[in-house]
Amino acid sequence: MMDLITDSTKFLDRLAGNTEHFRNAMTKAGVIVSGDNHPICPVMLGDAKLATTFADKMMEKGIYVIGFSYPVVPKDKARICVQISAAHSTEDIDRAVGAFIQIGKELA
Repeated sequence: MMDLITDSTKFLDRLAGNTEHFRNAMTKAGVIVSGDNHPICPVMLGDAKLATTFADKMMEKGIYVIGFSYPVVPKDKARICVQISAAHSTEDIDRAVGAFIQIGKELA
């Protein structure tokens, strides 16, 4: 198992590709995702109550994300953190992006 991890960049390459796909799709949809090329993707919402409600609605769709608000992050910088992994398929990521778009419209 260690040979697979140390001798191959397969999983890192897939993680980088998945991260890029998620960030690009969210940005194209007009969603602000903070940070650069990191697989922990903070989706910036600003309002603490909105972040909590949004995360709950994502969970109802079977998508586990975590809402963070003050005092964990600065006031008015509430966000939802999405953890991208190499195990996600393109379909998984597209489904999550679609849910963000749909819920965003519902809560607007």
